[in-house]
Amino acid sequence: QLQLAESGGGLVQAGGSLRLSCEASGFTLDDYAIGWFRQAPGKERAALSWIRRGDETPVYADSLKGRFTMSRDNAKNMVYLQMTSLKPEDTAVYYCAAMDDAALRGGRVRVEVWGQGTLVTVSS
Repeated sequence: QLQLAESGGGLVQAGGSLRLSCEASGFTLDDYAIGWFRQAPGKERAALSWIRRGDETPVYADSLKGRFTMSRDNAKNMVYLQMTSLKPEDTAVYYCAAMDDAALRGGRVRVEVWGQGTLVTVSS
């Protein structure tokens, strides 16, 4: 069974930092492109960052402005999202996802596996 499990969410004050982790089981992360998404209350799920299969350099959504850093550890079959200078508008459920790499390179997002999500709440 292909599964992703996020952890590391919680309550943090504005300006603080959190590190989210995502562990894969039942498959090898490096066989996929991997992304982080978030869904804020009342909004659609949005992509934050992703790493293509075989790449080491993440791609980020413009809105993050350098506050988030994504990394992957293929040996541990895990990906991470380091978040700094958090703002109340970063409050959301954060998801990691394994995506079809060929589709992503063609400009399409096709998620093969979703994690269950982890809630991040940033207080003002």
